[in-house]
Amino acid sequence: MFRLSDAFARARTGHRAAFIAYLCAGDPDFDTSLAACRALLTSGVDVLELGVPFSDPLADGPTNQLAAQRALASGMTTARVFELVRRFREFSNVPVVFYTYYNLVFCNGVDDYVRAARAAGVDGLLILDLPPEEAGEFSTACRAHGVGTVFIVAPTTPAARIAKIAEVATGFIYYVSREGVTGTHDQIAGNIPEAVARIRAHTQLPVAVGFGISSRAQVAHVAAHADGVVVGSALVNCIRDHLGAPEKITARLAEVAAELALGTKRAG
Repeated sequence: MFRLSDAFARARTGHRAAFIAYLCAGDPDFDTSLAACRALLTSGVDVLELGVPFSDPLADGPTNQLAAQRALASGMTTARVFELVRRFREFSNVPVVFYTYYNLVFCNGVDDYVRAARAAGVDGLLILDLPPEEAGEFSTACRAHGVGTVFIVAPTTPAARIAKIAEVATGFIYYVSREGVTGTHDQIAGNIPEAVARIRAHTQLPVAVGFGISSRAQVAHVAAHADGVVVGSALVNCIRDHLGAPEKITARLAEVAAELALGTKRAG
């Protein structure tokens, strides 16, 4: 997990929040996806969050659902996602966190899946539909293989449950800034400072904020309070808007990510 903790530490030393960029692995195809990941590295990305394509992505809005659909249609499988990470590791030490669903882990055998993820170069696992009360086998496997666990706190999560989540998380806490599914929004949620403070009362782990963040101004608002800012749909849209033109995808991704990353710098 050292790559993950080091990324947050470097951001903190640089007086900024870590920039966590989400893409769906294999969208729209393996080679373009790998090139897209490489393009983000030139733009100030500290952590790469890779969505593992799944047929029933219940936490995702239309943008990321369609990205998963494109990836699956291109032939992405669990093995191919691991191969994508291995190829990424040939040119980068940027930490990789999988954003996935429990069925994909469970059907491959929890320990086997975590072991394979670590061997490929994955640093953390965020399982959207795995509550901490049911995460015993998963947490044990992650401890055994040195993979960080990331759990979600929502605006509706009570204090007692935040404490429970903090007990089982080892990588960072992901605060979902608004109820519902992923997607871009014109306005950022208004309770982020209070929510981050509420989570920090229960943990010393970094707190990252995501869902609905799509502009430099929104990134800056979140970065003033959180340890990390997650942007997904705004980047996935760069792929959607230039399907069939890989060079335009990578150029646009680099441009948009660089602009968003500027918002992570804290004043003073």
